[in-house]
Amino acid sequence: MSVPDYMQCAEDHQTVLVVVQPVGIVPEDQFFKIYKRISSVSQVNIRDSQRLLYIRYRHHYLPENNEWGDFQTHRKVVGLISITTCGSTKEWPQTAERFHGQKEVYSSTLYDSRLLVFGLQGDIAEQQRTDVAFYPSFEDCPDVEKRVDDFVESIFIVLESKRLDRATDKSGDKTPLLCVPFEKKDFVGLDTDSRHYKKRCQGRMRKHVGDLCLQAGMLQDALVHYHMSVELLRGVNDFLWLGAALEGLCSASVIFHYPGGTAGKKAGRKPSVSQPADSGKRHRPGAQEVLIDPGALTANGISADTSTEIGRAKNCLSAEDIIEKYKEAISYYGKYKNAGVIELEACVKAVRVLAIQKRAREASEFLQNAVYINLGQLSEEEKIQRYSILSELYELIGFHRKSAFFKRVAAMQCVAPTIPEPGWRACYKLLLETLPGYSLSLDPKDFSKGTHCGWAAVQMRLLHELVYASRRMGNPGLSVRHLSFLLQTMLDFLSDQEKKEVTQSLENYTSKCPGGMEVITLPDGLKLPPRALH
Repeated sequence: MSVPDYMQCAEDHQTVLVVVQPVGIVPEDQFFKIYKRISSVSQVNIRDSQRLLYIRYRHHYLPENNEWGDFQTHRKVVGLISITTCGSTKEWPQTAERFHGQKEVYSSTLYDSRLLVFGLQGDIAEQQRTDVAFYPSFEDCPDVEKRVDDFVESIFIVLESKRLDRATDKSGDKTPLLCVPFEKKDFVGLDTDSRHYKKRCQGRMRKHVGDLCLQAGMLQDALVHYHMSVELLRGVNDFLWLGAALEGLCSASVIFHYPGGTAGKKAGRKPSVSQPADSGKRHRPGAQEVLIDPGALTANGISADTSTEIGRAKNCLSAEDIIEKYKEAISYYGKYKNAGVIELEACVKAVRVLAIQKRAREASEFLQNAVYINLGQLSEEEKIQRYSILSELYELIGFHRKSAFFKRVAAMQCVAPTIPEPGWRACYKLLLETLPGYSLSLDPKDFSKGTHCGWAAVQMRLLHELVYASRRMGNPGLSVRHLSFLLQTMLDFLSDQEKKEVTQSLENYTSKCPGGMEVITLPDGLKLPPRALH
């Protein structure tokens, strides 16, 4: 994997991944209108069961990421929903062929797929099919959500079947060895009859079954499998998969302790109906000692959720142990240069958990580690995204100045020399967003004579950058406002030479724009009034 998903959080481990993509030419606005309706079905109550299935939707997903699906099953594309337009019966064979080609991309992992066809009417559209739904238009499609609901239930049936097959596998010594893409060449010629090899196979399979249990809503079973996997993999020093087993254990424990989720208010999920009422009281220091109880596993979990037994089985990590296990998992990922994306995402997940726990200092340590993780050659867009997310995470834990620093780095990246068309407007907008972090406001009401808050040297540099970005945007009037503001608020901190340079720049910019007393409105809505220099 080369591109990290910075929005990942611990509870994503219990989701199944469904990709939603257009087939052929579909108007972008109409596609996202339907995508929004599809993605609103984010959790489904399974009939004849107390369990919920959580769904994660993506409209773009690299096929190479799918190859890591055995390592962590929430990375595996198990569902595909294609959206297409079809104006006549003649176009239908080609449309069906395109849909088939799209399925081939993810064929190795797909559980089920659906095609939503808009615009086709006639005999073909009147056929009753489970895999294809026909609608007269994008406006006339009342049952899209119901179709998705049924689709998710069909995914659950396959998932449950796979979980039961793997959990009750009697192959013994013939357990297959699950691998990540870069490992396959390393196992050629190994002695497959050795005790070490068999333990490795069993440990990885236990971890895989834990993933399937977590996705299928069997939280207690998942915890037991993860604990067993950790013991097996630790015994053979299988560090990469040991890290994954520990991370799975952390994710399952986070899901139990924080049923509202760790992704923040926007992405937070509803608490599961199967969670016990006192679950929030359980994350106390020393709440558990690891006690692996194979007897806690259900023989057939179709109609029973054993989450309520978690207190008795004592397999759930305490809030403090979750973070310790995250640290251990990340240290193991760090041993493999090809696992940089996994390591970075684990850091981000741990930070979100620590933010919920209000442990900002420890969260900053994870973020500091994330800064130095090498992901190879990143594009300029990927660098901007990385710095922007780091800024958001520092803001999340209350490190406002650090957040402003990384947002400013992202702003500078927008106009890097290697970019053919520098994004000066994006740069300016990001620079504006850094102002609060540096205790700087462009609103004159926030300044009172004789008092100053923040580092003047940094603030002056930021104001100069706003001036330069304004000029490159072709707005000398905005540059004049920022320079006038700099003179009025930072005069006491300017040397004689700097005062001279600023006044010369001001003279230069004023000569390029007509004089006026109009108010300038910034992208964030702030209004810059004219300033009188006296």
